[in-house]
This record gives sequence, structure tokens and C-alpha cells, in this order.
Amino acid sequence: MTNDNFIGVTTGTIATACSLAALNAILDTPNIVCVKVETPKGVLDILIDECKSISTNKAYAIAHKNPYHDPDVTVNIDIVSTVELVDRNGEKSNVMITGGEGVGIITKPGLQIPVGDYAINPIPRQMIIKNLLHKIPEGKLAKVTISIPDGKKIAKKTMNPKLGIVDGISVLGTTGIARSMSNKAYKDSIVKQIDVAIASDIKDLVFVPGNIGEKLALKQLDITKEQIIQTGNFVGFMFDEAVKRGITKFTFFGHIGKLIKVAGGIFDTKHAVADGRREIMVTHAALCGVDNVNLQRLFDSKTTDDMMSILNEFGVSVDVSNSIASAIHDRCMQRFDLDLDVILVDMEGNYLNNNYVNYHK
Repeated sequence: MTNDNFIGVTTGTIATACSLAALNAILDTPNIVCVKVETPKGVLDILIDECKSISTNKAYAIAHKNPYHDPDVTVNIDIVSTVELVDRNGEKSNVMITGGEGVGIITKPGLQIPVGDYAINPIPRQMIIKNLLHKIPEGKLAKVTISIPDGKKIAKKTMNPKLGIVDGISVLGTTGIARSMSNKAYKDSIVKQIDVAIASDIKDLVFVPGNIGEKLALKQLDITKEQIIQTGNFVGFMFDEAVKRGITKFTFFGHIGKLIKVAGGIFDTKHAVADGRREIMVTHAALCGVDNVNLQRLFDSKTTDDMMSILNEFGVSVDVSNSIASAIHDRCMQRFDLDLDVILVDMEGNYLNNNYVNYHK
């Protein structure tokens, strides 16, 4: 396995490795410390922390997900696979996969796994089957149970509760390899919110930047938690995915400091990618008649909240906020053909613009 610490392995790869080690232990291969796992990206050597036989036809193995340069809550967690060999007795498959403690259960439609099943995604399931199949004795069935002891606790830090995955985390992976700071992996996780909403026939969606936006939206709008879609910094990506799925009208709600960037055509709102908040604010303030001296004050301000305080001095904060909200709407219409209702708020949830549809609480 590569020593590049910018690359890790997925929970699916670890689950596969543990399953293979446990099966090998049943088949009289003692003292297993490493197994070779075939993944979609090649063969990887995966270290096993513990592997023991429970009986002549049952064993378990434990391994952990090594750290790599990524803010991944699943790093260092233990993954356990318990394998039991039983008579096949007419079963069509040679491998039966289920979840145990700490593996989430699907409760909403729209995901890759049906409602009621454990959140072990298709590629990890395929990997387990492929790696075990040629080792299973004729006439036998391998019952594989994947457990993650800390999964229920860790799940609170993931998108799982919002997606309707309860009591644990998901066993994930499409290639077997987890690359550091994988934008794709994060995008794959947040776009599932849209799929779940569509599958659940939820109407009047509200897109927010993150947890703060969600909290304020629930406080201010007459909506349920299920109607809220978090975009993270990937506003453009999420809007594009919404349009692809036939959603062309929704509310865009959030703190002005985040949403204002979209008025300037910035659809990845991560600070390191682009800022432009003061430039956009100064432009719209000038359009609303603010004089040069106070435009300079705006430009020298550190935060959008400070800027709004200056605009309040002259009674133009609503006019400027309306101008910014209109610009956000127009930018999205031009790029995505989206009809947005834009609501800008401060950190307390107070409305800053008033050119929105009146359906708040």
C-alpha cells in the first residue's frame, strides 16, 4: 500500500479486509496481521489489528482506518467484521452481508440502499463478495456482519441524521481509496439531501449554507427540517444538481456574509477560493446613493455586520440588501435558470431585505 499520507482507504476497504481476515481465520490461517484486498483501484495491503476464531465456523477481525490529511470523522475508528460459515441450504448467494452495532439503518428513500437496510453501500458490498467468493467452500454460505463500535456516536458529526440514516455511520467508498480533502466525496454526500427530498416528495425546499443557516431558517420560516438543504461552500454545484433533478424554484436563505458572494458570481463560497464581500457591498451601496466617504468606511470594514451597521446610519440598509438579493437572483437565473426567493439575514436571524415572498413566521 502506498505510504503517501495524503491518501487513505475507505471504510468499505477496511470492512472488506476484516471480512477476508475473519474468513481466513475460519479456514485455519492463524495469526493474520495483513491481508491483500482487491479494490476498484488495485490490490491494497491492509493491516489487521486483531483476528480471532470464535468457533470452528465463526471468527471476527478488527482493523482501524489510518489517519491521512483529511478532516474525516471516521479516521482511527475500529471496524469489525464477524464471519460465520453455514450450510448454503438453497441460498442463491454465497455471501450474505448485514450490519451490526454502529452501522446506520436507512429510513428515507432516495439513497443507494433501500429503506430498512443497513447503510453498507453497493461498492463495499461488491468488494466483500468479490474478495470472499473464491475462498468459500462449496455448499457453504458466508454470513458477514459489519460493526462499528463508535459508529452511533460519530454519526452525529456526519450528514447521516439529515439523510435519514439512523443509529450509525455508513460503510462507504467507490474506489477503495480515500484521497485527502476530496471535494468529490463531500459533494457526493451533500447532494444526497436533494435525492432524499425528491424521493420523499418534499416541496418548497430551502437551501442554506450550513448549520447556522439551518438553525435560523427553522426559527424564522414556517418550514420543517426535512425541507432544508445544506450547500456547504458548493453553492453552484448544489444549484446545478438541483436543476438537473428538475428543481427550478426554491428559497435561498442565509447570513448575508455568505450569500453576498453569489451576487458577485462567486459560487464556491470558501474564503480561500474568493471573497469579494466588501467590493460587492460597496458597489450596491453606491448604486443606492451612499457617498464616497462612507463607501470608504464600508470598504475598510472587517465584516458584513459592520457594513450593515454603517448602512443603518443612513437608513439605506434595506435598499442595499434588496439590491444584493436581486443580484443573487439574477446571477442564478443567468447561470442556472433558477427562480430563487432570496432571504438575507444577520446572525440573529433578522431579515435584512424585504423583496422576498411573504411566508415567514
